[in-house]
Amino acid sequence: MNYLGLDSTKTKNTVEELNVLLSDYHLYYQKLRNFHWNVIGKNFFDLHEKFEELYDDAKLKVDEIAERILTLRHEPMSNLSDYLKHSNLEESESDITDSEMIERLLQDHGLLLKQMRKVVKTADAAGDEGTIDLIGGYIRELEKTSWMLDAWKMKTSEHHEPA
Repeated sequence: MNYLGLDSTKTKNTVEELNVLLSDYHLYYQKLRNFHWNVIGKNFFDLHEKFEELYDDAKLKVDEIAERILTLRHEPMSNLSDYLKHSNLEESESDITDSEMIERLLQDHGLLLKQMRKVVKTADAAGDEGTIDLIGGYIRELEKTSWMLDAWKMKTSEHHEPA
């Protein structure tokens, strides 16, 4: 680990949290594929496209998280059984409404953000700025996506006027 100048005993904790995040992102990715394939109703065109955009982004993040783990000289989890065992997320059935799909994604976003913050805290304790930078960007992006999905599900009457 000398080429990074990090203490490998401290980065081991970061890698453990990154592997949980990797597991979370695999389940999130598959949930988005599920919703992309199975969304129906008047919002089909918008959501079908949005879910594809989101799973394409999740696929990139899966690879980046795994590569960060490799950069820290550890092995990323790579088996579905491990992902299911370690993830904070749960699989979803396919026959739910478009609004339920959005609600489930928002719940998952909360869990993803919580895990990302754990990664940042652990990486900070290890002096691992590279991981902090990577995950900080993910947090910002997911917060914005969550705001947009939340706005999608709101009724016009729920809109709050500025103070």
